[in-house]
Amino acid sequence: MPNVPAERRRVTLQRPGPLLVEGPVEVTLEDGTTVSSDRFCVALCTCRRSGIYPWCDTSHRRRAGADAARRTQPPPT
Repeated sequence: MPNVPAERRRVTLQRPGPLLVEGPVEVTLEDGTTVSSDRFCVALCTCRRSGIYPWCDTSHRRRAGADAARRTQPPPT
């Protein structure tokens, strides 16, 4: 895909959560490897907790739930 003019893609930011990108997409990782998906919309992990990184597997939900529970509990006595 590099150096090839492409039509505009829609990208949706969610906080907390993944980056939603209209597909198909090709993602270049930090180590230079490339992964691709032909799906009409993909969720890219932004928290790096995903077991299938760079794709989101909703691992961020478990952490967000744990953080919220910790904030609502009274402090230890």
